[in-house]
This record gives sequence, C-alpha cells and structure tokens, in this order.
Amino acid sequence: MADAHATRETTVTASDGVRLHVTEVGPPGAALTLVFVHGFCMTADAWHFQRRDLADLGRTVCYDQRAHGRSDPSDAEHCTIAQLADDLHRVLDDRVPTGPVVLIGHSMGGMTVLGLAETHPELFGDRIIAVALLSTSAGELTRLAFGLPAAVTAAARRVLPGVAVGMRHAPSLLERIRWRGSGVSRALTRRVGFGSTQVPEPVVDALEEMIASTPIPVVGAFLPTLLDHDRLAAAAALRDVPTLLLVGDADVMTPLEHSRTLAKALPKAELWVEKGAGHAVILERPHKVSARIRELVARARPARRTFPHRTKLTLRIPKAARAGKRAQAHRVPTPR
Repeated sequence: MADAHATRETTVTASDGVRLHVTEVGPPGAALTLVFVHGFCMTADAWHFQRRDLADLGRTVCYDQRAHGRSDPSDAEHCTIAQLADDLHRVLDDRVPTGPVVLIGHSMGGMTVLGLAETHPELFGDRIIAVALLSTSAGELTRLAFGLPAAVTAAARRVLPGVAVGMRHAPSLLERIRWRGSGVSRALTRRVGFGSTQVPEPVVDALEEMIASTPIPVVGAFLPTLLDHDRLAAAAALRDVPTLLLVGDADVMTPLEHSRTLAKALPKAELWVEKGAGHAVILERPHKVSARIRELVARARPARRTFPHRTKLTLRIPKAARAGKRAQAHRVPTPR
C-alpha cells in the first residue's frame, strides 16, 4: 500500500503546452490542500520549511513556475503575471479539482494569486477558503529604491527597459558578470534576500543557487510584467476571505508599504510585520511564517484535532549556473 505521506512528483500542462513540475505530499483525499506558489528566481524548494511544518494540516502542493526550477522553459510572450495566474488555475483544476484550498504566495507568487483573483474571483470564498500573501505587491514596483540613493534608482529606472532586452537577447556577458566573483554574488544574495546576518549558511546557499539556476533570459523576460503589475483592484475578491499579509520590515524588494497598501484594500486581513526580516522571509523566519499560516488556517475553518506527521524533507539546492558546480542537498540548521 502506498504511503499517503510520500512525496509524489507529477506534471501539469499549461494552456500553451509548457509542463509545470508539481510536488505533492499528503493523502489525495485530504480535507484541506495547501497550494504554495513561489517567487521570482526561486523554485518550489523555497517552501521547504513550510511544507515540513504544516504537513499535519492536510495535503501540500508545490509547483515550479514556468521557466523556473524543473518546469519547462517558456517563450517571453508567455512570461507574464496573467499567464502565471492561468498556470495556477490549471494546477488547481488538475491536482486539486475538489475540496477547500488555502493559497500561499510569496513575492511573484503572491502577484500570481492576485492575477487569479482578477480572472477567477468566483473561486475565492468558495473553493479558496484562505489566502496568504507574503512579501508581495499589488503594483507600483517601478518606484522601488532597493535601499539605494534616489539618484541611483532614478538612473536605473531609465535604463531598465534596455537591460531587460539585453538579458533576453545577449545574456552571455551578463551571465559572466553575475558570477564573476563568489563574494559579490553572496553579498548580493544577502542584500536582496535577507535582513538579518544570522541566517544559516546552507540557507543562504539555497537562495543563492536558486537565483543562479534562473537563466538571465528568464530574468529579462519577466521584468516587464513585474514592472507593469497593477492588480490592487483585483484584491477586492479577497475581501471576505481570511487573508494574511506578511512582510519583513527590512524587505528591499517588496517593502512594507506595499503590504500596507494591500491592507487598506483588505480591512479584514491580518498584517503581520517581521522585524528585521528581508524579502526571503519564508527562509529567514520560516517557523514564524509557518505559525502565522497555521493561525490563518484555524481562522478559515472550525478547529479540529490533527495528527502531526513529521515529513522528512531535504532542502534541495538546484544545479547552479556556475560551471562545474553540482547540485547539492543540505540538511539545514533551524533558523532562529
């Protein structure tokens, strides 16, 4: 008899034929399914800690967004938030055709959830009983300063469209620059990903390699849709759905003000701010994030007794873009 808690890997075919890699844990007939949607330049492996911590709540479904991780590449035309939302809808239809769902999106994954709310608002409150939007935004990403002086960011915004084109059509030079020095790449990973310096090295490794495994053309293909993203109006579909907004106050990618904007549009939502945490809060403060998600689930359904099952997971570090470096797996120390 198959172990209901064993990890199962499948694929879902998107509307344009791209195959999305899906990982499931837990009994297919579980009373509740948690669907995790990862962010830009990350993979489903970013949910390592939450999948482990929340395994007792039901089934977990994680998938690699198109052109990320183990999913198929995508042409630039379909590297859009709208297409990602359609991909999520396909995953729900194929892997979770019935039963209540909790959607959990981080960064671009949260934008994907808002994209689904825009195209399928009828799902929220019926099939989708709760939503967690972590370190994300409803729009106005062109105003980001990344913690840099105003003059620097203003100049960067002027050249960004040309940079995006260069990333798609002439990636080799940028690829070499990206990994010219390991010290530079590590410092950049810490800068954009974390707020605290007390992050275990294997966790930094994991984020660094997820970023490294995302090809430069993919980065360039998604930049326009991230900058054009504007779905604050779509959040109206979540007004009567238990919603968690969680962000670190040291996030330089989707700063606190973006979650506050969503909170104004969703007065019933809970806004939780992690002091000192950066953009990759799901890796930096994983167990606090898991605790907030658990509380969200409790609000969304009547309390009932659960039977914890400790699922063994290994944080997978994907194959790096750097030549000669092999994929590794680490048992990760628990972050504080």
